[in-house]
Amino acid sequence: MDQATKHSIPRYIVLIVLSMMMIFPLIWMLLSSLKTGEEIFAIPLKWLPDTPQWGNFPGALELAPFGLYIYNSTVTALVIVVFQVVLACMMAYALTQLQFKGKNVLFNSILMTYMLPVAATYVPSYVIVAKLGLLDTLAGIIISNIASVFCIFMIRQAFMQVPKEMVEAARADGANDVAILWKVMIPMSKSSIFTVALISFVQMYNNYLWPSLIVKSQENYLVTVGLNQFFTAQGTFSSQWPMIMAANVLAVLPLLLLFIVLQKWFIKGISDNGLKG
Repeated sequence: MDQATKHSIPRYIVLIVLSMMMIFPLIWMLLSSLKTGEEIFAIPLKWLPDTPQWGNFPGALELAPFGLYIYNSTVTALVIVVFQVVLACMMAYALTQLQFKGKNVLFNSILMTYMLPVAATYVPSYVIVAKLGLLDTLAGIIISNIASVFCIFMIRQAFMQVPKEMVEAARADGANDVAILWKVMIPMSKSSIFTVALISFVQMYNNYLWPSLIVKSQENYLVTVGLNQFFTAQGTFSSQWPMIMAANVLAVLPLLLLFIVLQKWFIKGISDNGLKG
């Protein structure tokens, strides 16, 4: 074993321990969804169920329409991400390729809004959504989230790494700003844009506090709001905890599948700084 490998062993041990700490809640949730209530609260700790209770999953679906909640969350998150990415690309292009007075002031002002506590924006946002007549609608959730400072900042950073020679060559060929954006900037930054879109999707899918304030009808619940209502309605009876765990597994499953399928793109987008090697 060489010296470099010996020095790497403590790092691997730390990474393994941290990984186990992060994945433990997911493993416990999955195993608990297959147990009875008595097995979940058994002392000493009981890891595996004696008989897997697969009926907990259809039982949870019978108690609440989680299929509808997951559909609402997925559709709203997808639409929001499309708007956020398109608007962020146009804004990032203006901040990196166009010259106009006050550009730095504009960018700094955008960053300053990111420092505001999210809760401080809820009252004015609620008033705006109410005046638009979009309370208790999925459209209200979408419109109130179509712009993202995080997306603007990250995509701007990616656009700044595109070689100026490529932009100048495109202009020399007669390309206008729209053509440069869609044929040069976005293709050269697609990995970073994809990563930003994936992070934004997870954030919007898991969004809870704001949707819980403006949505009151069950048919418009997102999965986070639906889970909270389900948990509150079921109470803390031990017999209901397996179904609560099963409902949580159903809610998390789309995100886990998404990450498993797209993890190569996610890692690539983080590691390559948005440019092909």
